[in-house]
Amino acid sequence: MRPKPSPNYLAGYPVALAEQVQRLIEQGLLADILLQKYPLAHTVRTDKALYDYVLESKGRYLRNAGSPSKVAFDSKLHVIRHALGTHTSISRVQGSNLKTKREIRIATVFKEMPPEFLRMIVVHELAHIKEREHDKAFYQLCLYMEPDYYQLEFDLRAYLSYLDAAGMPLWRAVDAVTSLDSSVQGR
Repeated sequence: MRPKPSPNYLAGYPVALAEQVQRLIEQGLLADILLQKYPLAHTVRTDKALYDYVLESKGRYLRNAGSPSKVAFDSKLHVIRHALGTHTSISRVQGSNLKTKREIRIATVFKEMPPEFLRMIVVHELAHIKEREHDKAFYQLCLYMEPDYYQLEFDLRAYLSYLDAAGMPLWRAVDAVTSLDSSVQGR
């Protein structure tokens, strides 16, 4: 049985750009560039904290849209579906009413990433509440919620390429909690 090939996270980008990222990985420079741009991991550690974070973003940008009934980190998501997040909608008939439950699942790889990357994936999944397809309206909504959406998506994909090649995360959840603790103690 052959091993599965690594996902090409930069497949949709120009070949020259993908090759430049690959060269930076091979030269050991991409990690430093990303750490300089995004020095710390976020502090969202639990499913409850993630739920609150998502609802806060939804309340800021999509007040009239339905709220998700569940938001969670999912350890199987990245491996099984080669996805970083999912938005599902399940409709059930209850008596004469049609009830819809929405769920957002975020790959656990996002537990050890900068807040900008978490915000980008949350914005992406929230945009699916209003726009199901990855079309122009979808990306306009993403840009409304996060003006740097495209840059963050590219940087995330470059990081995932690095992570696939090096196997070592750049950010640790412990670093984020430690830096938060020291900032609280300094007050």
